[in-house]
Amino acid sequence: MEAELYRQMRDLEDRHWWFMGRRVIVASLLRRSGLAKNARMLDLGCGTGGNLAMLSEFGQVVGAELDEHAAQLASDRGLAPIVRGKLPHGLPLDAGVFQCVTLLDVLEHIEDDRATLEAVHRVLAPAGQLLITVPAFPFLWGEHDVAHHHQRRYRAKGLRQLLEATGYEITRLSYYNTWLFPVVAAVRLLRRCFPGGEASGNAGAELSMPPAAVNTLLATLFASERYLLRAGLPFGVSLVVLAKKLR
Repeated sequence: MEAELYRQMRDLEDRHWWFMGRRVIVASLLRRSGLAKNARMLDLGCGTGGNLAMLSEFGQVVGAELDEHAAQLASDRGLAPIVRGKLPHGLPLDAGVFQCVTLLDVLEHIEDDRATLEAVHRVLAPAGQLLITVPAFPFLWGEHDVAHHHQRRYRAKGLRQLLEATGYEITRLSYYNTWLFPVVAAVRLLRRCFPGGEASGNAGAELSMPPAAVNTLLATLFASERYLLRAGLPFGVSLVVLAKKLR
């Protein structure tokens, strides 16, 4: 049963519109980042490895994952070496090695986010880049966050201050997942007013697979935000940050 749950997780990472759209957005940002060809890349909290193929387009990728079963599924893809490690103080990685580190919806799961950013700073090469995505706006907190073991949701100002305090220069910071923000906000707030629905299992519905045509439409809509991120988006369900190691 446990193995089947992890296979379902891998399937979601590969085919769900949210993961698909996020990969398109992340790839677009990396293409415009000035990253050197064949860069050394590190995907921290790589899960079952759904981002490894996309990241491999930019260089030599290493994945790091705490969960044994997820790490094995990531390794089975044959796309990158996978190391077992725990943030912030249990990464078996040398200092100053990677030109780019990605933390894609990982930071919100870790109790000590400041120490985590300091640990990432250690493994980055001089002027190395960090790409982060996190959930936005504490008022959107709900059973979805509880079910996925989130510690917090972020505001842009607070995330900027945290990164600058840990030795990074912000290259780009924007909210995203903006098109669907009104729907998500309305659903979260309604569930807060009528909490019985989430208790009966709706908390996981946001990451269930919709019908194929709907999934494709949502993936296309979400991915289209990559064209707007140059100017920045003023609100959204999530935040994305590209930052550079300063010292």
